[in-house]
Amino acid sequence: MRGKQAKKREIKPDLMYNNVSVTRLINKVMLRGKKNTARKIVYTSLENLAKETKTDTIEAFEKALNNVRPEVEVRSRRIGGANYQIPMPVADTRQTSVAIRWIVDAARGQKGSDMTTSLSKELLNAYNNTGSAIKKKEETLRMAEANKAFSHFAIQ
Repeated sequence: MRGKQAKKREIKPDLMYNNVSVTRLINKVMLRGKKNTARKIVYTSLENLAKETKTDTIEAFEKALNNVRPEVEVRSRRIGGANYQIPMPVADTRQTSVAIRWIVDAARGQKGSDMTTSLSKELLNAYNNTGSAIKKKEETLRMAEANKAFSHFAIQ
């Protein structure tokens, strides 16, 4: 790694729920700097999630996010002319980032409906441990299990 490590920026909590994870979701949904549009999409989706699950909005969102968070992932490492996929534990902040990315990507991948309904569906699916984001998590876990033999190459 060259140069200095970039400093982590402080993310302010969102206006309605006073939650940093919701702000990160809004920022991930946002396209071309249209933050108000992203806020409307996320807040409506979260309200729909709360109605469907009949629980508190933030509780439901956190449960959906926790269901998608990956514990391990594979990282590529070159050793002696060969590339190995090495299973590594995932840091907490990266777990949240990856979970949000998978949920938003799965929502964007649903064609034929607007972003609000597709994000609502994907959050509900994540809450119920189904859907594309959960499938992605299980696929990552399977990759890590398959490459468990190379875990001794991990950097200590």
